[in-house]
Amino acid sequence: MTRLKELYKTEVVPQLMQELGLDNPMRVPRVEKVCVNIGLGKAKTDTKLMDLAKSSLSIITGQAPVVTKAKKSIAGFNLRKGMVIGCKVTLRGNRMYEFLDRLFNLTMPRIRDFQGFSDKLFDGKGNFTLGLRDHMIFPEADYQSASKLAGLSVSIVTTAKSDEEAKKLLQKLGMPFSKGQL
Repeated sequence: MTRLKELYKTEVVPQLMQELGLDNPMRVPRVEKVCVNIGLGKAKTDTKLMDLAKSSLSIITGQAPVVTKAKKSIAGFNLRKGMVIGCKVTLRGNRMYEFLDRLFNLTMPRIRDFQGFSDKLFDGKGNFTLGLRDHMIFPEADYQSASKLAGLSVSIVTTAKSDEEAKKLLQKLGMPFSKGQL
């Protein structure tokens, strides 16, 4: 069992039960999955970029990515239905907790002038999505490949009913938030 999963079961669940006034530990909000996505509009002309993105994403997450394709044609973007436009990974279970642990404790401290995440990154239903401009904040990232790639987005999907519950959950798991109130 990973360190963050153990922390969730032993410390976070009892604290959230008390704070939220819950009587059943199964009603406590939990992280359901983490989706990591790289969007590459340039991949339609340069196929090597997609290979770099896939290898970079697999190194960062520890799981093989799935290629995403355009669902419909958009003439303004020179995009045709079925064109490769990115790749994504969905993490669950122990890999998810390990990735979140590395994200909160190794990656975030490496961001220069980082003041914490804003409360505005919640979607209103308890899910949290953040965008990272650079892959190089991950210790595993390969400098040669990551320097050519655009940023990535990380979506943390929770079972929380509101943004306040999700923020309490993520704070207890170690996610740094800015000093502003939700």
